[in-house]
Amino acid sequence: MGRRLVLRRCESSTGTTMCSPTVILRLAGLFVLVSVALGTWVHPGWYGFTAFVGFNMLQSTFSGFCPLERILGARGWLGCQPRRAV
Repeated sequence: MGRRLVLRRCESSTGTTMCSPTVILRLAGLFVLVSVALGTWVHPGWYGFTAFVGFNMLQSTFSGFCPLERILGARGWLGCQPRRAV
């Protein structure tokens, strides 16, 4: 039998999400598309930002820590809420 791939939401360390997973995925996708376009038409150095976003998406599946979620929650942008103390 093959292994099943399990995807976790981008969550804070307390287990309570501050943002909708849809918001995180949309912004990450937007960052990737914009940075690829900038890398193609402006300067190849923008591909580094694409790699940075991809790395953060990958590490958040293992650690549950999502920097974008923390930033949006701290600012209260896009309906995200600040993390509450336990």
